[in-house]
Amino acid sequence: MPDFPLFPEQASTFAGPIDALYGVLIALSLIFGGILPFIILYLMVRYHRSQKADRRNQPEGSLPLELTWTIIPLVLVLAVFFWGAFLYIDIRTPPARNLEIYVIGKQWMWHTQHSNGKRENNELHVPINQPVKLIMTSQDVIHSFYIPAFRVKQDVLPGRYTTMWFEATKTGEYHLFCAEYCGTEHARMVGRVVAMSLADYERWLTTPGEIILPDGSAGAGGSGSTLIPSIGDPMALAGAQLFTSLGCVGCHRDDGAGIGPSLVGLYNVETRMQDGSLVTADENYLRESILNPGAKTVAGYANVMPSYDGQLSEDQLNQLVAYIKSLSDSGSASTRLSNDQIAGVVADELK
Repeated sequence: MPDFPLFPEQASTFAGPIDALYGVLIALSLIFGGILPFIILYLMVRYHRSQKADRRNQPEGSLPLELTWTIIPLVLVLAVFFWGAFLYIDIRTPPARNLEIYVIGKQWMWHTQHSNGKRENNELHVPINQPVKLIMTSQDVIHSFYIPAFRVKQDVLPGRYTTMWFEATKTGEYHLFCAEYCGTEHARMVGRVVAMSLADYERWLTTPGEIILPDGSAGAGGSGSTLIPSIGDPMALAGAQLFTSLGCVGCHRDDGAGIGPSLVGLYNVETRMQDGSLVTADENYLRESILNPGAKTVAGYANVMPSYDGQLSEDQLNQLVAYIKSLSDSGSASTRLSNDQIAGVVADELK
């Protein structure tokens, strides 16, 4: 049955280790659930004694035998546990240098945006042999971003960011699914992942096209289906322009003399709050501080920032977060691209 493979194609660095672990779990399940019961039944029949048998001389227990059937399963279970735990840590810990792509899920499509402004709907183009980190959020309900050939899946939640990373190893086109029931047209929320050589990815990244924004228009909160060029300003530059137009630059001055804290070097750094707690300024902290600034107030500053909840689209939130991350050396290589840097520089940064 060549058209019905037992496993999807292996096309990422995770696919081999995950399939190996899964194969061991299946083998152990077959041994303990499929073979041992028949051995037990055989022994019950083979050594069965009638009720009239003399039971006065019962055999004594065997300590070596009891230790054997206790220690061997314990070792197997611990081996599988630590194997799975270390693999999980690897899957959840992206390399420091990676290519960041923002993903927005909505009923019923996937919208992606690359750092240079390139956008896609229900498609994701990535280079092979390069770590790619997806920063994802939902515009409405819970979705789940699933690429079977890469063996990666991550829930996409409204109101916060979730992340996952992978490294494609083979060029080609692979299925992309939503693996969480999200409404009546859930089955149509599909797409494709296109893994390309680095040179082809660089060319694709700078090729203009047209795309529909996740809110249906070129502006926040619009309606309809307006097509815009798929290469606009880099996300960090668009975020800087939005940061200035909203008046944020007057409070969050680079020299720290404003009524709000400076954002230079803030990303991924532990920051002291008014209640004395330490909070790491990751993507979710930045998002929460924009939408609900009173939730966590930095020590030494008053809670005077207005909330932008309902005033910004998910696209604009992503751009603001990308801009703030670009002010820190902790941001990814792709986040720090300037307006005149193109895909070739992305390749140089990741090599």
